[in-house]
Amino acid sequence: MTTLWATIIVLGVLVTVHELGHFMAARSVGVRVDRFSIGFPPRLFTFTSVDSGWLFRIFFYHRNEENKIVWGPVLEKIIGNKSRKGSNTEYCLAIIPLGGYVKMAGTIDESLDDNIKHADDELMSKTSLQQIWVMSAGVIMNILLAFVLFSGIAKYMGIPELSDDPVIAQLVPDMPAVAAGLQVGDQILAVDGESIETWTDISTRIHKKPNTPIELKILRDANEFDIAITTKYQVAVIDGHIDTLGAIGIIQNYSYRPIGMVEAIQAGSVATVNGFGMIVMSLSMLASGDASMKDIGGPIMIAQLAGETARAGWTALLTFMALISCNLAFINILPIPGLDGGHIFIILIEGIIRRKLTIKTRMVIQQVGMAFLLLLIATVIVNDISRLFG
Repeated sequence: MTTLWATIIVLGVLVTVHELGHFMAARSVGVRVDRFSIGFPPRLFTFTSVDSGWLFRIFFYHRNEENKIVWGPVLEKIIGNKSRKGSNTEYCLAIIPLGGYVKMAGTIDESLDDNIKHADDELMSKTSLQQIWVMSAGVIMNILLAFVLFSGIAKYMGIPELSDDPVIAQLVPDMPAVAAGLQVGDQILAVDGESIETWTDISTRIHKKPNTPIELKILRDANEFDIAITTKYQVAVIDGHIDTLGAIGIIQNYSYRPIGMVEAIQAGSVATVNGFGMIVMSLSMLASGDASMKDIGGPIMIAQLAGETARAGWTALLTFMALISCNLAFINILPIPGLDGGHIFIILIEGIIRRKLTIKTRMVIQQVGMAFLLLLIATVIVNDISRLFG
């Protein structure tokens, strides 16, 4: 249950913020918005801004005039003031909770609708800068969300300061340290006979020995004794390369230093930049062969991590949401047809060649992009399922 509600919160907030960016930017330059949808069809609930107020509709299976069972509106009701002037925008909650979209007049989007009349309220009738503003607004909103979350967490928690004392502050469940009988408060004096002065010394010694028997000299309650323990391993990224490090499941002591708003904003900025840096590093590892396509995760992996972070607390969940927001922004700005970056790339190409691409050309580009995206989605879903059952 925790995984379910955590996934709904993470994806719901990220998608809503992203699409709200497109919506507000489109309205700011006079582009007509036909539909604002959270989730993908079929529709479940809709509110449509009409001249007589708001048209509320509920969709479900029903029999039509031909006595066939179809999906459509089963309840319609006008809510509001009859003298109200509506925009005819439909605000929609759809069933498939894996994204959302803003249907703007004068665009060729995922629906591949080519009904473009070049009216004043259509996107393609706007200047190149206005079009770029509208198409980049979703990415901008995701970056702002990550920044706000990171800054808020830093202000609430403070800045972590690690202690270098070689004293165990926490034990990781199901790791060798717990099985060997180590306790919180134990001081490590030596590893395999080598004297230990700092926590850095401990990390240096143990990281070099994955899956290896070692001997620790422990100080507990003024008593010294030795403990034999066999390390496990953990995978870590060192200087852009994947390495296998030894680990026994112990954590050093740390504390949080309270900070002001200015320092929180600085910390939020650094964390946001680092979020994008992690993505760039991951892509470079894919290119160099240090990582493979099998390491890429999709919706199922996001759901699993959302559940795990939610069980660790709201701070962990919001940190995870901020990182996923960085990922969503980065992916969407890539110059791939079907993504925001693909639309921006086409706009830039039209600016360079000083003429509009034909609707047919745009349709072909969009179809190629959609095919690539569907292939990528299929790949990550296969990875997710393999990881889930493997």
